[in-house]
Amino acid sequence: MGHIDLPVITTGGQDHSKQPLSPEECTPDYFPEGGFRAWATAFGGFLVQFCTYGYTISFGVYQDFYGRTYLTNQSPSTIAWIGSVNAFLFEICGLISGQLYDRGYVRQLVIGASLLQVISLFMLSLAKPDQYYQVFLSQGIGSGCAAGLLYIPSMAVVSQYFRKRREMVMTFVASGACLGAVVHPIMLNNTLNGRLGFANGVRASAALISGLLFIACLLIKPRFPPSKASITFLATAKKCAHDPPYIYGTAGLTIFAVGFYYPLFYLQLDSATHGLSKTFSFYSLVIMNTSSFVGQLTSGLLVECFGVPRVLTVSTSAGTVLLFSLIGLRTLASVVVIGILYGYSAGIFQALWAPILAVLSPDPSDLGARMGISYAFMALGGLIGPPISGALLTGDYIWWRGAVFNGIMAAIGCSCFIAMQIVLRHRDNVSR
Repeated sequence: MGHIDLPVITTGGQDHSKQPLSPEECTPDYFPEGGFRAWATAFGGFLVQFCTYGYTISFGVYQDFYGRTYLTNQSPSTIAWIGSVNAFLFEICGLISGQLYDRGYVRQLVIGASLLQVISLFMLSLAKPDQYYQVFLSQGIGSGCAAGLLYIPSMAVVSQYFRKRREMVMTFVASGACLGAVVHPIMLNNTLNGRLGFANGVRASAALISGLLFIACLLIKPRFPPSKASITFLATAKKCAHDPPYIYGTAGLTIFAVGFYYPLFYLQLDSATHGLSKTFSFYSLVIMNTSSFVGQLTSGLLVECFGVPRVLTVSTSAGTVLLFSLIGLRTLASVVVIGILYGYSAGIFQALWAPILAVLSPDPSDLGARMGISYAFMALGGLIGPPISGALLTGDYIWWRGAVFNGIMAAIGCSCFIAMQIVLRHRDNVSR
């Protein structure tokens, strides 16, 4: 037999580069639960979330800028299709990335999709005013595909290193998106509407993302090499079709996603059309996303105390109430209060997408495929929600219509999470 080189670890501040891991430590049943390589991979995933989904949920800046300055020949609903297609592809591409992740092609996905994200944003900077198709192709399709291919591998790879603290570490990785949704709007609002203008402002943003994704590519390293010995997609889909908690959870994610994006896309525009100052309107989205970041950071502690299903159900219940409360958004105080409260509940919801699917996936070998299937359905909600909201608003901006529609959809989604929790509890009682 030939010599097999095994991965190495470093612990305790000592050099163990010449000490290979034991065969037991290289099996899927072993979890390091820490160490430099594990935490470096988690931080790399954090940076990926910052640069991809954090950019997607910052689209409210572009929605406002395009509608008032750059794509003035298009309706709010048409402009919203750019962001909703981006969000749709972000989730639907999970069908591809989930399968590739299960086969071990993490590094290839991360490097290739990072290049696509950078190229797409630099191409966006070349888009001309009132040339809708140029913006749509680069930002809607190119950036959306890149984010979708990056999401599952950057989230699921940490499950190779952690079991006891898996949900908590996943919430940390997911919090990168909300930090990005704080930084990107500040940067974009001050560059797009400042001296730099659209082209140079987008290029500055793309340069920041290029550097961070380069670091992420260096940090993210899976524990296992590529393998073709993985469960087929059809077999996983059949298992999912006979798994009631998974069905309720996926339905909840899909339906709640219809209303989830409404404040993210329209809060800044809503503030501006209600006569609030231009400066405050710019920062209304930042206020909400800052609160989301806090929500994501604290979600790990809440999950430790109450469990993922319960925390998810409570956060979506609060989000439903706050979506209806957008009917009363009129003053600066109402924007601040609703933005902070909705941002916090939305941050928890975002942080628990991956952990809830980890809970609903008893077999880690098909986690990537299960995530891909759920996100494919969830993509439909993200695709249709913002454009429907834009159509309900019309050019006269009738804001109560959007609030009622999205509140109703969120309430249905929340009901699915309640049903999921009931079935999970019943199954646990039977197993005892």
